[in-house]
Amino acid sequence: MHIIIKPSATIRQNYNTISNLCKETEEPVFLTKNGVGDLVVMDINTFNQRERRLELRERLVEAEELRLMGVCDIPSETVCERLRSMAVQDEHYRKPGGGQIYVSG
Repeated sequence: MHIIIKPSATIRQNYNTISNLCKETEEPVFLTKNGVGDLVVMDINTFNQRERRLELRERLVEAEELRLMGVCDIPSETVCERLRSMAVQDEHYRKPGGGQIYVSG
């Protein structure tokens, strides 16, 4: 992740510039107040993608924890089909490196 830091006055004076920067880079912009971190601003689409990634990771961790405890509840074919379905529903879903997620199987 490339860190972008701007003084808080920038958003007051140049909202469109910050908005465009967030959209173009798909990265959060860290705003400082008197030289100290104060806020983080990001494009809504980037935020939604990050939220979906976090949700997916939480589900995968939960499934792995259940697997390690010996709970056999969902066949792997069902999991693969669900992941394929999620990928198809959200063509813009990207992993942190920026590449597309492909589910084989």
